[in-house]
Amino acid sequence: MATIIETRNLCRTFIDSAQEVKAVNEVSLLIDEAEFTAIVGPSGSGKTTLLNLIGGLDSPTSGNVIIDGQDISSLSESKKTEFRLRNIGFIFQAYNLIPVLTAKENVAFVMDLQGRKKSETEPRVRELLEAVGLGDRMDSRPAKLSGGQQQRVAVARALAAKPKFILADEPTANLDGKSAQNLLDMMENLNEQEKITFIFSTHDPRIIAKARRIITLEDGRVVSDETKLNK
Repeated sequence: MATIIETRNLCRTFIDSAQEVKAVNEVSLLIDEAEFTAIVGPSGSGKTTLLNLIGGLDSPTSGNVIIDGQDISSLSESKKTEFRLRNIGFIFQAYNLIPVLTAKENVAFVMDLQGRKKSETEPRVRELLEAVGLGDRMDSRPAKLSGGQQQRVAVARALAAKPKFILADEPTANLDGKSAQNLLDMMENLNEQEKITFIFSTHDPRIIAKARRIITLEDGRVVSDETKLNK
C-alpha cells in the first residue's frame, strides 16, 4: 500500500503559565493506505494535538505534514480548509451534528459544501445511511437519535465525500458498551471491505484490540510503534 500521510519532525508548542509546553515533540511517522491505526497514551500525551495537526485543524510550530504528496503545513488557512473538505473525514467524540438538520441532511452537508449535484448527493447519502444501519431514520433529527445512532450518522458524514482517510478522536467515549462495539465492528468492516484508512486517538481498549497498528505517545513523543502480525 502507498504512503498516504507523512509527518516530518512535527512539533506543536503551547505557552502555559509562561512556560513552553511541547504537546507534540519531533514526531515523524509514515501511515499507509488502508491502515487501522490507534494513537494511544495517557491524558496530556499529545494524541488529540497530533490528530489535529494531521487533519489541518491546527498548524505545527515546526515540521511538516504531507498528505498524498501535498505539504499542508505550507497552505494558507483558506487552502487548508478546502483541502480538508475534499480529502479528510472527521469523527469527533461529541458527534458535532447540526441539530436542525435531519440525518440525511447532516450526511449531505459536506457534499453540498463541495458543490456536488443533488443527483449525485441523494443516492450517496441513502447508500451510506443504509450501510450504517440507519436507512429507516434518514429523516430524524439528532435529538431523536440515540448516542450510538448519532455517531453512526457522523461516520456516514465522514465517508460522504470519499476522503483519503478518516481521523476519529475518541469516537466511542460517549457511547454505551453495545453501541461502541457495534460502531467499531462497522468501522472495521469498512476498513477491511472498502480499504478506508482510519486513524484513532483513543483510550478505549476495544479500539486498541481491533487496531492493527498502535502508536504510543508520552509527553508528545512516540515511545513505541507496533504492528500486530496476526491482524
